[in-house]
Amino acid sequence: MLCGVPRVVDENVLVGYDTADDAGVYRVSADMALVQTVDFFTPIVDDAFTFGAIAAANSLSDVYAMGGRPMSALSIVCYPGKGDLDTLRDILKGGAEKMREAGCVILGGHSVNDPEIKFGYSVTGTVHPDRVWANAGARPGDTLVFTKRLGTGVIATALKRGKAEEEHVAAMTRSMLELNRAAAEALADLEVHGCTDITGFGFVGHAREMAEASHVTLEIDSTKMRFLPGALGYAEDGMIPGGLNNNREFASPFVDAGPGVHAVVFALLFDPQTSGGLLVSLPEEDAGTFLARFPDGYRVGSVVEPGRIPIRLS
Repeated sequence: MLCGVPRVVDENVLVGYDTADDAGVYRVSADMALVQTVDFFTPIVDDAFTFGAIAAANSLSDVYAMGGRPMSALSIVCYPGKGDLDTLRDILKGGAEKMREAGCVILGGHSVNDPEIKFGYSVTGTVHPDRVWANAGARPGDTLVFTKRLGTGVIATALKRGKAEEEHVAAMTRSMLELNRAAAEALADLEVHGCTDITGFGFVGHAREMAEASHVTLEIDSTKMRFLPGALGYAEDGMIPGGLNNNREFASPFVDAGPGVHAVVFALLFDPQTSGGLLVSLPEEDAGTFLARFPDGYRVGSVVEPGRIPIRLS
């Protein structure tokens, strides 16, 4: 999409948009670089405070995925001019509370009159220039680990259709509210070769970006993938968000799926995630250390020499 946009060459741009990374990184000194990202979206849950907090966690995630520490944020608000101001206040409070949890300061923001509610943040963080976790560094022989379960898209769709069970919505909400900070901190002193957070393009979409940027193939064991409670059942019942179909239409040509891959599991690998987990490529020894520190993480595959296709599923 951005290939035709004129680009200014600057040696201090450590990560730009050419590798479809999670955030941009700009070096300001020998020992500090800025991580910059922006994200906002429409409500995914009914409660305004919770929506604000999820939007904040989602916006912060890109900084953690680059190995950075969030420092400051600017809010982005699209809200009806005649809308309920108490609801807007709750959205802002939810976002502010999650930013406080992350140790990130809100400096201000911008709002526009829009009949459709949208909310999120532009976040700036810092990282050492030599410790940036781009998605372009995965190496053959690496282990792939993932830090959350999939399924927020299908559960949110079931919720919108009045079909979701309360316990499943609660599990989805807890996952989306969870910052990726703890996972990033557990990785901080390890040899991370590649990292990306799994969000709107789904697991396969973001894994494909990592594979192509790194010039490798990712082998994913579909039997090791973990899903939020209820996600498999909702997918079987046809609670498929439009984003899943779009992701599958775009990314499935880049996937070689073996005959043993379950159809529903295959579909959920394209499910658009909100505030999803980190997919990390690192040496097996470091993977073991990480999983001992962060038990919610799990191995999902490995990195091999580049083949004819970026993703192989078994």
